[in-house]
Amino acid sequence: MSMRVTFLGTSGAVPTTERNPSAVLVNREGDRLLFDVGEGTQRQMMRFGTGFTVSEVFITHLHGDHVLGLPGLVQTWDFNDREEPLSIYTPRGTGDDIDDLVHAAGNRPSFPIHVYEVEPGEVAARRDDYEIRTFRTDHRTTSVGYALVEDDRKGRFDRERAEELGVPVGPKFSRLHEGNPVELEDGTVVRPEQVVGDPRPGRTFVYTGDTRPTDEVSEAAADADLLVHDATFADDRRERASETGHATAREAAELASDAGAVRLALTHISSRYAGDVSDHLAEARDAFDGEVFVPDDGEMREIPYPDK
Repeated sequence: MSMRVTFLGTSGAVPTTERNPSAVLVNREGDRLLFDVGEGTQRQMMRFGTGFTVSEVFITHLHGDHVLGLPGLVQTWDFNDREEPLSIYTPRGTGDDIDDLVHAAGNRPSFPIHVYEVEPGEVAARRDDYEIRTFRTDHRTTSVGYALVEDDRKGRFDRERAEELGVPVGPKFSRLHEGNPVELEDGTVVRPEQVVGDPRPGRTFVYTGDTRPTDEVSEAAADADLLVHDATFADDRRERASETGHATAREAAELASDAGAVRLALTHISSRYAGDVSDHLAEARDAFDGEVFVPDDGEMREIPYPDK
């Protein structure tokens, strides 16, 4: 199953000619999930060819650079005769504000919109084989981060071993792979553990929104296949990062290293760095041995299954 991440907006609070405010689209096998909706997100969707289809929106906090694209996008969906319901997840105590934003300028969408308030440490949404978990972040307002965590996959089926044990090719293979024992014609019972390997881990995608590095973020990012972390500043503005509830590239990398993440994307880049993120990359690579990158707007990344 594919999992593709498209970075629609990677700037800090002030957009630049190259970077739009925060928005990340995750397409997991057709489930299209939007994390934050900065101003102009719908135009970014057109620019980078993602289409407008989104089933759920996850808001980290109510600062404008993370939500001001929502009313325009909702209006566009309405113009396009959307009928499918939309679910919006937002931190505790902010549901009424999101509802007001959705209906800004007298907007009355014709499709159902459900707003759900979420608390850190709970499962915001559950699907057949993955869930979206929330975790506490440390910003200047009520905020949460989100982790898309897949269930473990079935272990590999050892067809050769099954045939050696006398299992005929056909439905009994599937029954064994599903975890059920099968009985052969001679009465022998073959158990799943004889022909199916250990469960294999799924993938984990973590999106922090704006935050200081915290133990809660580190725990949520444990062994993450992709961690998208606030890296508003480089080391030259370390004190400013602390004062404003943001992180530096090095701090994000240190957290990723401690968490055992595989890949680290540094986002929410302050406009003061314009098009030069060389310090961000150098400082992060000094603290993190995994893959680290500063995505450009429109950049897409496939998240592979873990090797282990």
